[in-house]
Amino acid sequence: MSDWKDMIVGDRMTVDNEFSSRIDDSRFSRQEWGLIMTATTFEIENPGNETDAELVADTSQLPSIIPELEKVTETGPMGRPQPESDSGGGFLDSIRNALGLGGGGSFSGGIDEEELEDAEALVATYAETLQAHLESEGRWNEVRAAAAETETDTETEE
Repeated sequence: MSDWKDMIVGDRMTVDNEFSSRIDDSRFSRQEWGLIMTATTFEIENPGNETDAELVADTSQLPSIIPELEKVTETGPMGRPQPESDSGGGFLDSIRNALGLGGGGSFSGGIDEEELEDAEALVATYAETLQAHLESEGRWNEVRAAAAETETDTETEE
């Protein structure tokens, strides 16, 4: 049997399309969301238990990419830096920088805990949406069973 994650590739693409409006309404750009998703893996907890099985997101790698989100925001098309503003660092720019809202803000290179919490919450919502989609398509039990089989195979190998 194939890996359960391979089984849901098409479902993830469908959910990605449906979830795009959630991303648009969030604090994250599509590029930032892409980076967040590359640092996220999905697991099925309790796959052998039909009533307790749950699709969950492993976000343990998110803290390592949070500082990169700022760089993604500052990067334009084709990975080029965004052009500097024509304001020449005027009065408003100095106020923004003092408040940590400018390019050299207080979160530069660090972890913005609020941003991390928002990313984790959005990823958790995505996981719930994906599981609901699999259930509505009648595929959840098949995927869950494949995950349980994979888990059993892994335990046998150890």
